[in-house]
Amino acid sequence: MIVKKTLLNDIHRQNGGKMVDFAGFEMPLQFTTIKEEHMTVRQKVGVFDVSHMGEFWVKGSGAAELIQFVTTNDISVLKPGQAQYSCLPNGRGGIVDDLLVYFFEPEKYLLVVNAANIDKDWKWINSQNTFGAVLENSSDNISQLAIQGPKALSVLKKLTDVDLENIKYYYFTAGSFAEVDNVIISATGYTGAGGFEIYCYNEDLLKIYSAVIKAGEDFGISPVGLGARDSLRLEMGYCLYGNDIDDTTSPIEAGLGWITKFNDHNDFIDKSVLLAQKKAGVTRCLKGFKMIDRGIPRHGYELVDNDGNVIGRVTSGTQSFMLNKGIGMGYVNKEFYATGTELFVKARGKLLKAEIIKTPFV
Repeated sequence: MIVKKTLLNDIHRQNGGKMVDFAGFEMPLQFTTIKEEHMTVRQKVGVFDVSHMGEFWVKGSGAAELIQFVTTNDISVLKPGQAQYSCLPNGRGGIVDDLLVYFFEPEKYLLVVNAANIDKDWKWINSQNTFGAVLENSSDNISQLAIQGPKALSVLKKLTDVDLENIKYYYFTAGSFAEVDNVIISATGYTGAGGFEIYCYNEDLLKIYSAVIKAGEDFGISPVGLGARDSLRLEMGYCLYGNDIDDTTSPIEAGLGWITKFNDHNDFIDKSVLLAQKKAGVTRCLKGFKMIDRGIPRHGYELVDNDGNVIGRVTSGTQSFMLNKGIGMGYVNKEFYATGTELFVKARGKLLKAEIIKTPFV
């Protein structure tokens, strides 16, 4: 299998990036330490290369109908310049992928999907396109940076005349940035630390990246790898596809009922199945928990009750650098949903006490 590289690969290596295979791409796991990069984003500003993500244009008279059918959320509420978090149900009650929908105009949308699922999503959406929508896979032509942290606004204001302060959460605009025209600037975020995403054509990425790093020098900017991206998103309780959600988990089980809209006009794949789940309730649900005993929960660890009975499984876990304790998410049986419920993480034969809590963790 050929491992793909983003256009910043050489720069990542020059910056001391520890490169790993992620979703078919060679990506930096970390540059210094995960903790240092995590705290840089929480306290200052960090820049992520997320050019591995996939981008699909959906255009034409059938664009809205197709997206409304293949996603669980309701795009009819969107205004131009607004983005929406959603997911693709798979026809069997599971999730093909979670994604972002960007609404440009009535016959023009951009879907941003996970890197590991680009080919899968592309085939799936095309297979459902009975609406005459025009689909264009621009994943290999578009690069993306995420500039995250409380100082992100101050950094990016130096590079554009776009009114960044008025780009509300889950909105976007297009304009000149770092002397490059038609750059998409959005505010969706995957860290909870605030900031922006920059979408540009590949040929402009190096110029833009260099400009961002230079503009951020006075604010302590640094490159950040996948390790801190994961610990940051987990502190916010955000799902990661392949860990917390996949083809075997429903959005109702995953706590994503808020992006599953059962409006009369919103007729999407698996609507009846998911509505039945919502009405009847589900036997397991994705919950956040924090460690009481010392230890770090890891993906795949069993969750058990006082008697050692398996009542769930960890899907994501890490050491929270903000809380200085282990945190995690996992699917647990419905008897253990309540906040404050105690359970145990089975780690290398030991039972470590934990407690169900509401997310976000910080």
